[in-house]
Amino acid sequence: MRIPQSRAKLPRALVVTLLAALALPVAGCASSRTKGDLPYVARDVGTLYSTAKNRLDQGRYKEAAQLFDEVERQHPYSIWARRAQIMSAFSYYLGKDYTASISSAQRFLAVHPGNRDAPYAYYLIALGYYEQITDVTRDQKITRQALDALGELMRRYPNTRYASDARLKIDLVNDHLAGKEMEIGRFYETRRQWLAASGRYRTVIDQYQQTTHTPEALMRLTETYLALGVPVEAEKSAAVLGRNYPGTDWYKHAYELLEKHPAKPVAPLKPGEPVVPVGTKGTPSVSVELDEPTSTPAGPAGPAPRGNPVGSGGQPSNTGPGI
Repeated sequence: MRIPQSRAKLPRALVVTLLAALALPVAGCASSRTKGDLPYVARDVGTLYSTAKNRLDQGRYKEAAQLFDEVERQHPYSIWARRAQIMSAFSYYLGKDYTASISSAQRFLAVHPGNRDAPYAYYLIALGYYEQITDVTRDQKITRQALDALGELMRRYPNTRYASDARLKIDLVNDHLAGKEMEIGRFYETRRQWLAASGRYRTVIDQYQQTTHTPEALMRLTETYLALGVPVEAEKSAAVLGRNYPGTDWYKHAYELLEKHPAKPVAPLKPGEPVVPVGTKGTPSVSVELDEPTSTPAGPAGPAPRGNPVGSGGQPSNTGPGI
C-alpha cells in the first residue's frame, strides 16, 4: 500500500531533534577520549602489564599509568593487579600528576595495608604532597599535608630507606614553614603592627628554632620589643642571638639597635662566657641557649637524592618496586 506523500514526510523540527539526539552518544564518546580514557579492549593480564611496563620505560608515563589501571580493572583478582596499583601510583608521580599518584597510592594502602610495598606507597604519598609545595607567599596547607605524610612514614617505618630521606625533607619543610611565619611577621612589621609581628617571630623561635630563620627572628624580636617599649625583652633577645650566633650580621644589627637605645647595649660575648642579661650586677642568668641543632643524618639509601630544595624532591626510583 502506498503511503500518502503528505504523511511520509516528517516535520523539519522533528528531524532536527532526532539528529541532535543521535549525535549525543557520539559527542559523549569524543568527550571521554579527550580526557585520555582508554577504550575497553579485553586483553590477558600478561600482555597488559608488559605493555604498561614498556610505556613506562619509554617515558610515556600517562599511558603507562592508564594501562596499569587497566590491569586492575580487567583482572582485579590476579596477583598482577596488586603490583599494578603501586606501579600506577609511581607512573602518575613520574608524569607529575601528583593528585592521581596520591589517590592511587592511598587506594593501594586501603586494599593492601600490610603488603611489603606499603612503605613505598606511604613514600609516594609524601612525595606527592612535597612536590606541590609552593613559595612562602602562598597558602601553606599543602606544606602541612606534606609534613604530616612524612611524619606518618617515619612513625610507621622508621628503619626503612624511605624514612632516611623523609628526615631530610621534614627539616626542609619545617624551614619552609618558618619562612612563611617570617614573611607574615615582616608584613606586620612594615605596617607597624609590632605585637602581631613579634608573635610570628616568637613562633619561629619556639617551634622552628633549628631552622635557618632563627637568627633573623631573634633580631626582628629585638626590633619589635624596642618599638613596643620593652627594652628588657629586647636585650634578652639580643643576648640569645649573641650567645648562639655571635658572628652573624643579624647580631651586629641587633647590637647597633641597642646602642641607640638609652639602656646599656649587649656587649659581644666571648667564647664560653655565660649569658648575663643587661641590667644585672654580674649574676649569671639561667641558660637561654637554644637547643643544639641535630646533626645532619647520613645520606639515605633511598632513591631520592639529599639536599633537594622544597618542591623539587628526587624521583622515588627509576623502576619502582617489584620490577
